[in-house]
Amino acid sequence: MRLRHAVTAVCGALALTALLSTPAQAATGDFGYKFVGLDGQPQSAALHDPASGECVTIPEAADPGSSQPAFAPHNDTDETAIVFTEPDCTGDSWTLRPHGRPATDRLTLRSVVFLR
Repeated sequence: MRLRHAVTAVCGALALTALLSTPAQAATGDFGYKFVGLDGQPQSAALHDPASGECVTIPEAADPGSSQPAFAPHNDTDETAIVFTEPDCTGDSWTLRPHGRPATDRLTLRSVVFLR
């Protein structure tokens, strides 16, 4: 009986160690976009090596009640980017290819997720 508990504990510890040692995945490259600054002028920003599979709400466009959406995204990462019109990866979406050309100013976004 004790041997079974010991084997179970060792297997659980090994599984936990394997899970914790797995490196986090990230897209390699930059995801650029424009936004309207507090002075009303367009400004540029970028996400550098963003996490894969995690929704990223654009900080400058996070609140639909007090900010305009970001626009003109440029996916220069090695992963597909899916941009969304609303925070938390909701609303309408568009797919941007890896290392693609910049989108027009008409393409607006508030969040993005990167997928392999």
